[in-house]
Amino acid sequence: MDVIGIIPARYYSSRFEGKVLADIQGKPMVQWVWEQAKKAKILDELIVACDDRRVEEVVTSFGGVAVLTSKEHLSGTDRICEVVNPLEVKVIVNIQADEPLLEPVMIENVARPLLDDQTLNMATLMKKIDDPRELADPNVVKVVTDRHGFALFFSRSVIPYQRDKPEGNGLASNSQSHKSVNVPYYKHVGLYAYSKDFLFIFKNLPESNLEKIEKLEQLRVLEAGFRIKVIETKVSTIGVDTPEDLEKVKKMISQR
Repeated sequence: MDVIGIIPARYYSSRFEGKVLADIQGKPMVQWVWEQAKKAKILDELIVACDDRRVEEVVTSFGGVAVLTSKEHLSGTDRICEVVNPLEVKVIVNIQADEPLLEPVMIENVARPLLDDQTLNMATLMKKIDDPRELADPNVVKVVTDRHGFALFFSRSVIPYQRDKPEGNGLASNSQSHKSVNVPYYKHVGLYAYSKDFLFIFKNLPESNLEKIEKLEQLRVLEAGFRIKVIETKVSTIGVDTPEDLEKVKKMISQR
C-alpha cells in the first residue's frame, strides 16, 4: 500500500469523555470523520484505532474498519504505531477523530508530498489567518516556515512579531478586532503524514524542552533536528475539545 489513513479514536478523553461518539444530526462524530476521510482518493485503506469496544462496535455498525488497541497507550501516535506495525505501507496519515468538518482535499494535500519526495519524513498543513482574534488566541497554534516550506517553529504566541508595528500583532483593543490581517500569519492545521520509518522514530523521541513549554508535540521533531514539510491549504477544521465546541460544529453543519 502507498497511503493509509488512521483515525485514533480515544473514548476516555480527559476533557470530554466519549466525544468521538457524540451525536451530530443522528450520526456519531467518528462517522462524520470516517465518511469525509473516505472521500480522499489517495487513501488505500482507512482504519479507526480505538481504545474501547463501544467505539469499535459503533464504527463496525456503520461499515467502518476498526482495530481495538491497548488501553495503555499515552498518545494517538502510540495507537497508530500498534496498528501499522505489521502493515506494508509507505505513508501514514494521522486523522483526528474530533474534526468532523475535515475536508478530503486536506488528506490529499498532506500525503502527496511524501509520495512524490521520499526524502521527506513528515508533513503537515497551515492556513493563512484572516481573523485577528486568532492571533491572540493561544489555542490557535501559529507556524513559520523557511523559503522551502519547512517549519522553523510552532508557537501559541504570535510569530513573527512585528516590532515596529505592535498594533498589527492581533493584540490591539477590541475596537480593532474586526480589521483584517495584512501581514501573512499562518495557523497550524493539525493533520499529519509520516513515512512509516519516521513514525517509529518519532514515537521513540524523548519529550523535548520546547515541547514541555508550549505543549506542542511537533516541537519534539524540530528540536531533535528533523524537518517537517508544511503545505498551505485553503480550508481548515474545528477540533471538538469541549461540549461547547460540539455545539459550534453542530451549528456549522446545519447551516451547510
